[in-house]
Amino acid sequence: MVDWLTMTIQMVSLAMVGWCLVSTFRDRPMLVPHLVGMGILWLLVIGQAVATGITMAGGDRPAETAMFVSYLATVVLLPPACAVWGFMERTKWGPAVIAFACLILPVLFVRLEQLWNPVV
Repeated sequence: MVDWLTMTIQMVSLAMVGWCLVSTFRDRPMLVPHLVGMGILWLLVIGQAVATGITMAGGDRPAETAMFVSYLATVVLLPPACAVWGFMERTKWGPAVIAFACLILPVLFVRLEQLWNPVV
């Protein structure tokens, strides 16, 4: 895994949490700029998944490969799924869905890092 990319994803994700919570508290629905932010976040996640896949194809794999791949698939599918759900919810709870998803994403990346570099 690319460490600087993981950190960037976590920071962008937490910035999205703040932005979407402000929209939720202001009673605003999810708008196109929120989708653009989620799109940027998703592109970063896909970049990390591709880089990790290339590294795994090169022979460097975690001990629990099946668990790692399942977490990686979840991380890749979470942003678009929640973006669609948040966009369909045309009340203030649309951005709340995005904020919740963006709050889960850094936690999933911490778990991916734990699986990639286990503490002995």
